[in-house]
Order: sequence, then structure tokens, then C-alpha cells
Amino acid sequence: MPLATGSAVEPPSARRPRRWARAWYVAWRITRLNLRAQLEYRGEFLMTIGFGIAWQSSVIVFAAVLLQRFPGMGGWSSGDVLLIVGMRMLSHALYVLVFGRIHSLSFLVQEGVLDACLLRPMPVYRQIQLSAFPAHGLGDLAVGATMFAFAVQQAAEPWTAGRVAFLAAGVVGGMLVESAVFTAISCAALRFPSTFYWSTWVDELMATFGSYPLSILPRAVSGVFTFVLPLAFIAYLPAGVLTGHGTALGVPLWLAAASPAAGLAAFVAARLLWNRSLRFYTGVNG
Repeated sequence: MPLATGSAVEPPSARRPRRWARAWYVAWRITRLNLRAQLEYRGEFLMTIGFGIAWQSSVIVFAAVLLQRFPGMGGWSSGDVLLIVGMRMLSHALYVLVFGRIHSLSFLVQEGVLDACLLRPMPVYRQIQLSAFPAHGLGDLAVGATMFAFAVQQAAEPWTAGRVAFLAAGVVGGMLVESAVFTAISCAALRFPSTFYWSTWVDELMATFGSYPLSILPRAVSGVFTFVLPLAFIAYLPAGVLTGHGTALGVPLWLAAASPAAGLAAFVAARLLWNRSLRFYTGVNG
């Protein structure tokens, strides 16, 4: 039957922005509900934030003591090392707030929660991220942002518009690199639920070595932290470009300068791997 005069079918290109906006609105509503649910227990909520602050503050204390004993590390001044610390801590805090729930995927698989996610009309990856509000991430963000602001103030060179843009891109790229690493590990959790220990081990490696110049490590170890576990792309490489260490980073200068784009590419690849792995998920009982 022909359409009435003046009627038209809305093209898919016109519907796509509306769906995108609605998806973000639903995500915001769920996040607000999760936050309100946690605020019902104010004491526990504040304690969780305090735990995040205490954990991240210990990193600052250790770095401060180390820099006081050794003002220069691998040819990096104290101010340059502080920039690595600030960028890594802020990138990690943003990862915890936006993508950190993927770290607990192995528990969701063991408890059978992931099976229910497959039945809902929302991408599974998004459901995992919206499953809880990361209160401890607020503590991480408070300390990370403070440390980042202090490190930026200690920089020797002036902050031009280009340097500020690269700094912001480096922080976002670092967040995406960390998200990509744990998303890739979560793909294994779809088959081997005990991979939570792998995530914990990798998280400890990042916390231990991610805040210092990799040039102080043996070349083989720094190579592993660059091309196997891409820890260098979180803060070391972008901070090296900003502080003038681009020719002594152990990689070509163009690769160090492209570290923010590498973070985006790594995250896209990890999500594609996630989508492929999810198609072969057979449930908690196989």
C-alpha cells in the first residue's frame, strides 16, 4: 500500500544520533540510581572513598621518599618523574571511574550474572560498566587530580596550547591503554573464571613500575613493558615527549608522539576481541 502524500521514512543516519543520545541518557540514569543506592549507607560510602584516597596517597609518599633520596632517576629530574606519576595516577583514576568494573568480570561469570546480561537489550560490556558505582574511584580521582596539578606546576617548560592538548590526549590515551589491557584479560575470563588473579597481578605490576622512568630498568624488562604489557604508553612515553626525553625512550620518537593514538587503537582492538570472545561464551556451566 503506498505511503500517504507528505509522509517519509526517517533515514538510519537521522535515527543514529537519537539512539546514541538515548543510550547515554539511560547510562546516566542508571549511574544516578547506583550512586543513590550507595548513599543510603553514608558511612560505608565515605569509608570506600577514604580507602581510595589512602591507597593512592601511599604511592605519592613512596615516590616522594624515593625522589628525596635519588633526585635524578635515569637522567630524569624530579619534576619530570613527578609528571609521570601525575599522568599515570590521573589516567588510572579515570579508568577506575569509567571502565573499572571489567576488573570484576570473573566474579560475574562465576555467579552467573553475565548470563542474565545476555538477555537484556543493552550491550553486555556497557551493562558490566553500569553494574555498580565505583565510589573508591572518587578517592582515586581526588588524589590523582591533585598530584597531576602539582606535577604540571613543577614543569620547567611553559605550557603552550599544543603541549596542553598533547598532555590531555596523553592522559586519555593512558586511560584507554589500561582499559584495553584489562578488557583483553576479561576475554579470557569468559572461559577461565579464575583469571581474576591475572588481573590482580597485572594491576600490581602497573602500580609498581608505572610511575617511574622505564629507562632505569634493564633493556629487556623495559621492552616487555613497552611491547608485551604496554605500560610505557600510559604515562612514560607521553611524559617523555613533553619533557624532552623523546630520543632516549627506547622507541622511535614518532611512536612515542603517537602514544595517545596508540591507546585508542589498543582499546578498539580490545573491544573487537571482546565482541568476538563473547560470541563463544557458553555460560557458567559450559
